[in-house]
Amino acid sequence: MNPRVRVALFRGAGALLEALPESVDRFLARLGGRLFYRVSAEKRRIVAANLAVVLGPDADPERLARLVGASFDSYAQYWAESAKLPALSPATISSRFVISEGQEHLVAAVGAGKGVVVALPHLGSWEWGGAFLARLGMPMLAVAEVLDPPELFDWFAQKRREIGIEVAPLDERAGAVLLSRLRAGGVVGLLCDRDIQGNGVEVEFFGRRVTLPAGPATLALRTGAAIVTAACYAGPGLDHHAIVRPALVVEREGRLGADVVRVTQMIATELEDLIRRAPEQWHVLEERFA
Repeated sequence: MNPRVRVALFRGAGALLEALPESVDRFLARLGGRLFYRVSAEKRRIVAANLAVVLGPDADPERLARLVGASFDSYAQYWAESAKLPALSPATISSRFVISEGQEHLVAAVGAGKGVVVALPHLGSWEWGGAFLARLGMPMLAVAEVLDPPELFDWFAQKRREIGIEVAPLDERAGAVLLSRLRAGGVVGLLCDRDIQGNGVEVEFFGRRVTLPAGPATLALRTGAAIVTAACYAGPGLDHHAIVRPALVVEREGRLGADVVRVTQMIATELEDLIRRAPEQWHVLEERFA
């Protein structure tokens, strides 16, 4: 597809979803999710394989099948709601989002003044959480994959800025940008249940050996920043809620490489619990445990 056409399509779809009533957005999301489920047998297989590992060997096949279908619905809802966020008022966002568990852990970590790494899974809608933190005076810096063409990434970053989330490109300068924010006492949000760059460290995740990004652990060990794991969930209804876990104990014990693996394993264990609370909202459509 021509890059200019691609950018125009994303801009047009985003503007349309912002303008439409939420009831229409949700209807289109359900329709799109179910169509995606029906036409993509390979994605159904991948989601089922990922969720089967999460649920464990004794999982009920009927429950697994229901969760696979619900996962496609949730994924479509995520995109529709993310597109709608810039059109919602700050008051609306605040009224429809709550940190239902653990806000005190986040407040304490920010108050320590050494920066906070919020380690997140691809679960529910992290953008709702970032928008809510901006309302609390804790604006978050995130990183995202560089998109092609660059104008598409610029549009995506602009839309996130409109809801209070700053987005830096995931490139060779990302580490320096994140270090600077943490050393200034800021909040960095990192999605860390997928090793997108392929240079992570090996840990155990749901009983399987996989690689996860080394970034969260490395940043915290280098700066003294706190690490809290958290997840943002869709529901109940149109609302959203988050769970924030207690800050991890992040200390140097030996070689940096060994410490990074140890802390990343701690993050992986926390993410397992957060994902198990709503596995159908875990949006990972790539082979995770192959």
